[in-house]
Amino acid sequence: MPENILRPLFEKVSGKVPEGITEFPSSGSHRRYFRITSGRDSLVGVIGNCKEENNAFISFSRHFRSKGLSVPEVYAVSEDGSAYIQEDLGDDLLFNVVSKGRESGLYNEEEVGLLKKAVAKLPAIQFLGADGLDWSVCYPQESFDERAVDFDLNYFKYCFLKATGLEFNEILLQEDFEKFKLDLLKEQDNTFLYRDFQARNVMVRDGEPWFIDFQGGRRGPVYYDVASFIWQARSRFPEALKQELIDTYLAALQEFKKVDPDEFRDKLRLFVLFRTLQVLGAYGFRGYFEKKPHFIASVPYALSNLRSLLQKPFEDYPYLNRLLAELSVMPQFNEITQDKRLEVKIYSFAYKKGIPADTTGNGGGYVFDCRSINNPGKYEYYRQFNGTDPEVIKFLEDDGEVNVFLDSVYNLVDAHVQRFIERKFTHLQVCFGCTGGQHRSVYCAEHLARHLSVKYNIKLSIVHRELNVEKIL
Repeated sequence: MPENILRPLFEKVSGKVPEGITEFPSSGSHRRYFRITSGRDSLVGVIGNCKEENNAFISFSRHFRSKGLSVPEVYAVSEDGSAYIQEDLGDDLLFNVVSKGRESGLYNEEEVGLLKKAVAKLPAIQFLGADGLDWSVCYPQESFDERAVDFDLNYFKYCFLKATGLEFNEILLQEDFEKFKLDLLKEQDNTFLYRDFQARNVMVRDGEPWFIDFQGGRRGPVYYDVASFIWQARSRFPEALKQELIDTYLAALQEFKKVDPDEFRDKLRLFVLFRTLQVLGAYGFRGYFEKKPHFIASVPYALSNLRSLLQKPFEDYPYLNRLLAELSVMPQFNEITQDKRLEVKIYSFAYKKGIPADTTGNGGGYVFDCRSINNPGKYEYYRQFNGTDPEVIKFLEDDGEVNVFLDSVYNLVDAHVQRFIERKFTHLQVCFGCTGGQHRSVYCAEHLARHLSVKYNIKLSIVHRELNVEKIL
């Protein structure tokens, strides 16, 4: 049980007995993350099977903190190195904070500002992070080298290209791969390569970006991380925004290294191509071999990036360029598949401010009145908390009325969701109202979302209207 190894670490750090241990949803990693709370104290516990990878993260984090970089502090590590306790940065992933722009392709001023802040902090990670770093802790290898390039190019060739059924001459392709590899490895600075620098690995706290999941880092060229962030397949950055983000990065880079902007962009273009091939290899492996449809659905986004790149041919790699041009127009990848799953939007609200309107035009759904449940808000102590806080959760669950209430809600909403999926409906709205929209309704909205996320393959979002919180699950 994870509690057995995390409890003593939490007690060592906080001096308190943990009151709640909640596991975060799986992100596809073999590491498991838990939020551990006691009163207002909250820390994150991590359990990882690969102790070398754990050690890399812990060492990097401590070194980066010593350089003043925005990364979580690691407070305690288990004796065997399989678990550690780190700072809790909250719940706001940059990926989710900019979700409206990502879904529409139109980013608002606030979203653009956050993206620029993240990119502007990257050079400090790359240069200050590398200064005095113990490269021997890198896992699985210390640097971006020939072996790393070969691995990713072969990943593309065998896990994606062959799976598409497109015929190709493997000898001619390998000849271009060799030339491509030499060009990628021409410039070798003593800089830290984050390797998975993307919006899912950036947290937003108090309006500022903080960085996580850098345990795969190693010595390598700065271009790789810029390409990873700006050309992340599902980000759908407009071309003008991509150029803005490059300009932002270059302005911040000048503090650490003087570069010619045109030469930088030419070299960056090679890494955008390399990163795109690597991503396609990953999508192919996860989709074709592990049979995970989400990754196949992501392929058209990556090929959209590829088509844009090929508008200026890669003349130094003629066979690769010709092959990629054929690949980019294959019919099965020509259109981005629309996510047609049922979307359930769950609200919490205060009755005195009115019932939330259904903006989808679908109508119907449910409005549940939570005011029959014992109200923690009538007690002074609980007014500082909301329905996501351990104190309120304990109050409601110890009382027990909320459990009976939600059992009935689950039965009603489950029947609706099942029928809507069968009939291919696209939207369902469920609202929970109480006196202040702070305690009971928030608790119920969160728990219904958790119940549905486990049971159905649907899109889910929560809006806590009176708390001014909106999130996508």
